[in-house]
Formats: sequence, C-alpha cells, structure tokens
Amino acid sequence: MIGSLRHAALAMALIVAAPTGWSGSAEAKPKGADRTIAAVDTDADGTIDLTEAKAAASKVFDAAEKDADGTVDAKELKGRLSRKELKAADSDNDGTLTKDEFLALVEARFKAADPDGDGTVDAKELATPAGRALSRLLK
Repeated sequence: MIGSLRHAALAMALIVAAPTGWSGSAEAKPKGADRTIAAVDTDADGTIDLTEAKAAASKVFDAAEKDADGTVDAKELKGRLSRKELKAADSDNDGTLTKDEFLALVEARFKAADPDGDGTVDAKELATPAGRALSRLLK
C-alpha cells in the first residue's frame, strides 16, 4: 500500500513538473520555431535560408522605422535587441542601426544559428539560443 502511494505521488510530481506542451519526444519542434518558419519560409521547404531571413528582417526594419530617418533605435525595435546588443551591432556608434547594420546583424545571427553550415535554419536550429536570437529579428 505504501509503495502504491509513493508511486502515485511520484507520478503526480512528474505530471506537475512536465513542461507545458510536452510531446514526449526529445526531438519535438517548439511551436515558436514553427511559427517563425511559417512566416518567413517563402519557398515552403520547411527551412529558412539567408535570403528569406534578410527579406523578413528588411520588412521588420521598415515597419519599425517610424520617424523616416533611415535608422532604428532601441525604442523602435521594441525589445528585439537589448541596448548592449544594439551597441555591438552599431558599427558607426551613433546609437541607431541603419538597414545595412541591421541586416549585417541578421546575417551574423543566421550563421550562428546554422551550426552545420548547410545554408538553412530548421525548426530544431531555431530552438537553440542562437536560433531564438535570430527569430527575434525576423518577426
């Protein structure tokens, strides 16, 4: 009887501690990565290539750039970059990013998110810290 109670308590603890949306597979694709791919993958191959990433990021830049000065600042980027990240990407140190600086950052993040170097980023790669950093710039 005590053994059964212990097993029941252990089972309940595992259920409570299980991550929300857990599918039982260590290879499960996170929903956020799937949403990013669906939004950015224009050729519907299930991955994002650098051309697709830059096209999506260009749209993000254009939508964020509200004051028509050709640059975005931390406020316009609405949390996509920390001030530290913005400063690191700001090659001319003016406190803002031009579209070229923004797209250079996207390219650097894309390369970091593509560790196998196949030129594409899939859902599994988007689920990594480097992939999530890229994803923040694409939507």
